[in-house]
Amino acid sequence: MDEIRVLSSKEQRKVMFRLIKYAKPHIKPIIFAFLLLCLVTVGEVTGPILIKIFIDDYIAKNNIVAGPIITLAVIYLFIQIANAFLMYLQSLKFQEIALKIIQQLRIDVFSKVQALGLRYFDKTPVGTIVSRVTNDTEAIKEMFVSVLAIFIQSFFLFIGIFAAMFILDVKLAALCLLFLPVLIWIIHMYRKLSSKSFSALRELIGQLNAKLNESLQGMSIIQVFRQEQRMSKEFNDLNSRHYDAGIHNIKINGLLLRPAVDLVHIVAIIIVLSFFGITSMETTIEIGVLYAFVNYISRFFEPVNQVMQQLTFFQQAIVSSARVFKLLDEKELAPQQKNDPQAVIQDGKIEFRNVTFSYDGKQDVLKNITFTANPGETVALVGHTGSGKSSIINILMRFYEFEHGDILIDGKSIKDYDINELRDNMGLVLQDSFLFYGTIKDNIRLHNLNISDEDIKEAAKFVQADKFIEKLPDGYNQQVTERGSTFSSGQRQLLAFARTMATNPKILILDEATANIDTETEEMIQQALEKMREGRTTIVIAHRLSTIQDADLILVLHKGEIVERGNHQQLLAEKGLYYKMYLLQNGLAENIAEVVQHKV
Repeated sequence: MDEIRVLSSKEQRKVMFRLIKYAKPHIKPIIFAFLLLCLVTVGEVTGPILIKIFIDDYIAKNNIVAGPIITLAVIYLFIQIANAFLMYLQSLKFQEIALKIIQQLRIDVFSKVQALGLRYFDKTPVGTIVSRVTNDTEAIKEMFVSVLAIFIQSFFLFIGIFAAMFILDVKLAALCLLFLPVLIWIIHMYRKLSSKSFSALRELIGQLNAKLNESLQGMSIIQVFRQEQRMSKEFNDLNSRHYDAGIHNIKINGLLLRPAVDLVHIVAIIIVLSFFGITSMETTIEIGVLYAFVNYISRFFEPVNQVMQQLTFFQQAIVSSARVFKLLDEKELAPQQKNDPQAVIQDGKIEFRNVTFSYDGKQDVLKNITFTANPGETVALVGHTGSGKSSIINILMRFYEFEHGDILIDGKSIKDYDINELRDNMGLVLQDSFLFYGTIKDNIRLHNLNISDEDIKEAAKFVQADKFIEKLPDGYNQQVTERGSTFSSGQRQLLAFARTMATNPKILILDEATANIDTETEEMIQQALEKMREGRTTIVIAHRLSTIQDADLILVLHKGEIVERGNHQQLLAEKGLYYKMYLLQNGLAENIAEVVQHKV
């Protein structure tokens, strides 16, 4: 488990101020909710005073007059009913404001995730990101829904109660003020001791989500290699740590929340009763004043208890907010474009000029890559695993930023183009095609309103995917399960081809697109691939050399460098690395041992 970092008081205040900024667009509803809170406070404070008047002016003096007593009772009842309605209304308003704030926060977080570069996802588990978008924002919602409302309501109530107490008896009210530092110290100690527990809880929730996500996605591998016990042990270890952090937090809550506050409450009651007892020896005391003071003391400590209880959610919200804001502040963005309005892809000519690239900023995976793919030509990238083939595709698609050199399309730097211009004119088909939950039609269109149903059918027919689609019960409206698990790998790849051709791109990028397709299906789509390549600049990553023998240019990569280039016949004639790879794949090497020993 990563070391749990506890937020300092300064960092917590900074996070809190940043959260409050989200409330600025809702300032009018907040003011209205505050006004309701003020009215509720007035009602809370007025009730005991009315009862005090009834006791001292009527009961104690045996002055039972129906008219004034009924009037007093009606006023008291009206205040209580109005108070109940106002409390409901202000609670509803705070709920609405909180939900709107969290709605905007979640939109901001999700939008940020969409804008992040792939480098961020390379180093961050998916479950951790999911936890920040869901669990952490939900914890923040609780703060806006409950914590702030109760904190503010308690503040107004404190002011109202002390004002009423000073009106009744200045000396006793001043004495009760001495309890405030004690309560502030309890709150300070609780925040200090609970901060690490809450940080650990939120961090471990993220790790549990990450472990669960990894287990679900890799379930077939886990079962094949009998890793169930190991995965269960790792999950149990994380779960045990989460349990320990939760128990530690419960112990702190059990000590410093209600028990500590109740103890101070009891001491306060004893002091108030003692004060009235001592005073009664010298002068007569009013029973109504005694009742009102005891009532106010109880009303004073009840919101204190509520505030202490809400500190749990407050600490969770602050820790969760810090995690969310860390994601919002992430600087590992997708490569930025200059968005030159004059940059328009016309022909699709691609030029790599001395491009060097590194994933971690330390070790170069591409070194001085230079080549040209003219319009209508096919350039194939071959080489052993780790040679840099996919890295060329990654920087060409602007998934990653490259450090040195430049990539030009139609004579303009790839950085000058608007990202939409690039995406509209570059079609990518990966080795492992991804299908979304929805229908086949939705997966081909991908919510591009410019693609009609006829275009979808034409694209499917073009890649010969229509043959299996039309045999399905619902045809193009057939439901696709998560990741397209009910379709074969070949069918998923055909749908990926159709999706790409529906946009009619000028540049076609195939990352070993036929690797997961059976021989019969591969033969069926080879003709479609040839049609797809016509008039388009095509970059192909290939492991099977038989699929790229007709390429106009073949680049052989080794350790991030282009070591050979030419067409199929030229490279065979050179009898270099390509020649040896070709012999191995076709079983034609006279001395296999010698070829295998060749360091690649």
